Amino acid sequence: MTASDDRHIPVLLDEVITALQPQPGELIIDGTFGAGGYTRRILETGASVTAIDRDPSAIEAGRAMEKEFAGRLTLVQGTFSTLDQVALLAGAPDGVVLDIGVSSMQIDEAERGFSFQKDGPLDMRMSSSGPSAADVVNRLKAGDLARIFNFLGEERHAGRIARMIEKRRASEPFIRTRDLANAIEALVGRNPKVPIHPATRVFQALRIFVNDELGELVRALHAAERVLKPSGRLVVVTFHSLEDRIVKRFFADRSASGGGSRHLPQVEQRLASFTPIGKGIVAPSEAEAERNPRARSAKLRGGVRTTNPPLAEDHSIYGLPNLPAFQDKARN
Repeated sequence: MTASDDRHIPVLLDEVITALQPQPGELIIDGTFGAGGYTRRILETGASVTAIDRDPSAIEAGRAMEKEFAGRLTLVQGTFSTLDQVALLAGAPDGVVLDIGVSSMQIDEAERGFSFQKDGPLDMRMSSSGPSAADVVNRLKAGDLARIFNFLGEERHAGRIARMIEKRRASEPFIRTRDLANAIEALVGRNPKVPIHPATRVFQALRIFVNDELGELVRALHAAERVLKPSGRLVVVTFHSLEDRIVKRFFADRSASGGGSRHLPQVEQRLASFTPIGKGIVAPSEAEAERNPRARSAKLRGGVRTTNPPLAEDHSIYGLPNLPAFQDKARN
């Protein structure tokens, strides 16, 4: 086990492999390589892996594993929403696995700015490129920040926090994680009966917004639908309710069939593109949750690709909000 492996414990590893069922000679796309926990276990079954990660440091750290499994592991830097483009070169996969959310390694590195537990620059970019969390906090209007905090973080003090940020940044911009966290704590206070820090939900919302995590997830699910072979398996692990709701609605929509209401004109029969794996959600065991606290909120869902063609995309089913487009706002 390498040093990077020690820093990241893959969540629901046995359950993922059971749902994915990789076989010798098959090709699996791991859309979220991270420290390579899923990829290594898949390779050990004899399957080949094309692994994607938007973080260049994760790709660089994985080069040793790429050499170890020469010819059976290919690393690609990019977003998992483009896995259909990756499949054009790698070939149609027999399985796709996605572990949604920020890597433990990224959280633990203060310079990445994902957490306020260790002070660092207010960054949060998984790809280390594009607008940072500091750009968002210091340049978007209070109303836009409030919408981000409210929907993506489910923060009940979203409006108050956004107005405080707008007022404070006029004299001193936010550039450090601890500075923003302390300002939020000073505003809303800290209830000793509530275990999480009062800035936790705002940091979650900023991370999701900066990396367009929900949009990436929706696009990745549809990309997997387009490229998976018949009987191929899509396995997704999520860590909070916003992600899980998207995955749940995707599989519900893709596994449902029907011809419309008997009171309406006859429409073309809608053929399912996935059948569910198992009976629904798979959650960590008590032993895993105790061993790895970051696994407590994890949920696994999966589906098996049918022989039917991909269904038309309808992003309205996911209930995604109309959040501000940062680039447009930044120019104002």
